Amino acid sequence: MSPLLLLILGLVLLVFGGDLLVRGASGLARSWGVSSMVVGLTVVAFGTSAPELAVNLRAAVAGSSGLSFGNVVGSNLANVGLVLGIAALVRPLAIRGDIVRRELPFMVLLSLAALAVSADVWLRPEGVVAIDRSEGVLLLMFFAIFVYSTVSGVVFGKAGSDVALVEASDEPAGPKPSRTGVNVALTIAGLVGLIYGGDITVDAAVQLGRDVGLSEAIIGMTIVAVGTSLPEVVASVIAAWRGETDLAVGNVVGSNIFNIGLVLGTTAVVTPVDVPDGGLLDVGLATVMAALLIAFALFGNPRIGRPTGLMLLAIWLGYSAWRANAGLGVSPP
Repeated sequence: MSPLLLLILGLVLLVFGGDLLVRGASGLARSWGVSSMVVGLTVVAFGTSAPELAVNLRAAVAGSSGLSFGNVVGSNLANVGLVLGIAALVRPLAIRGDIVRRELPFMVLLSLAALAVSADVWLRPEGVVAIDRSEGVLLLMFFAIFVYSTVSGVVFGKAGSDVALVEASDEPAGPKPSRTGVNVALTIAGLVGLIYGGDITVDAAVQLGRDVGLSEAIIGMTIVAVGTSLPEVVASVIAAWRGETDLAVGNVVGSNIFNIGLVLGTTAVVTPVDVPDGGLLDVGLATVMAALLIAFALFGNPRIGRPTGLMLLAIWLGYSAWRANAGLGVSPP
């Protein structure tokens, strides 16, 4: 089958998988008695980050660590600029409660950690720039703290936590127990559709990119990053369209944390990850865009409106076009 037909097939699987995932995940949130936010931060975020993990491990084993780095950083840039930008254009996204107090700062903290472990060229002999195994373990430790913090908030039911508890405006009881099995099945089917759709889409897009002569680093930064972010795009846009804005925001924030902590950390433990030319600039912009979300949440209305979404999308499109046009990347800062 030609790469173009495979690309179309992958996109179809992504759309259907995203719709099933949002239906199942929102139903699980009600049946478990938690908010859509915590499901977005955990179940949906992990599921939509699975393509990044699969692609990175496959690239690490094959010795393509430049692609691994570009995939993670490019995916985080796409999550904020592309995913939140498009979702906000569909429906303004509220940023509220615990996601402002805990999850957004944690995303910025992990972005700063990624910047720090990528910027130690001056501390290494012979100018070797790589994220080694010890730094991978450090990122995994940060990720473990995030998981413990989120899960403990649900298990111990912190009073007043809008992550741990369903808000008063939500449906009071949720589905009957018999519906839980249906929601689990919908969630699993949606995740399978997203993962396989993302995998098919990435393979086809990479082949098309190689056909036009793009380098491995640029393929990872643009085509693979966007391809592995398509599950986040589809899940968040469908969630926003259905009015599940908490699920849309939680998905992006959780995915960015998963990408740096779990995906990049695990990849570095398997094999040291090289930081390609321009990599510091990429991860620096990803950190700035993560910090912008805190600014949007703290000043004025705590939400991402359509003008803000358009701005995020424009930043991502402009930077991605510039990086792709650079061919082999810019000189490292």
